[in-house]
Amino acid sequence: MCYVPHRIPFTKARIKERFGFMKYILFIISFGLIQALFLNHIHIFGMATPLLYVYLPLLFHRSYPRWAQMSLCFLTGLAMDMFTNTPGLAAASLTLIGFIKPYLLELYLKKEDEPDFKPSISTMGFVKYLSYAFLLILIYCFIFFSLEAFSFTHWLLWLESIAGSLILTLILILTIDSLRRS
Repeated sequence: MCYVPHRIPFTKARIKERFGFMKYILFIISFGLIQALFLNHIHIFGMATPLLYVYLPLLFHRSYPRWAQMSLCFLTGLAMDMFTNTPGLAAASLTLIGFIKPYLLELYLKKEDEPDFKPSISTMGFVKYLSYAFLLILIYCFIFFSLEAFSFTHWLLWLESIAGSLILTLILILTIDSLRRS
């Protein structure tokens, strides 16, 4: 007699979970292509570059598993490192963002907010979302450009790179988020 394993039926929750994961993989691919083909060629004043892929961690809803957030952030960073020839900088920086993001999000939410809360301008309000996105992007840019410079001999250029990329990325993310929700 042959043992046939019991198949777990596909429930709506499992199907939604799988499609959610696939949606993030499609975001990684599309953000990677946009970043590599277009945005990496924008260097305002030779130092500020918009970093679209930092938007991905902002898309995770509140109850998304932390291991999955960190894994997807690492994969996104690894893809960006391959496209941009920055060995490990984006992967390390985005993995840290994937680790910090759930804790930072809790600072902006109430305990009674629903578990599948998705941060956006429409759900959080403009000021809260602006400060939330600002902090995450600031941490990302600080880590990324600190690892890239690996010294503070040119600290003014380092600060200008952080500030310029922070401002461009924040404007890009706020624009995309407001267009997505309208």
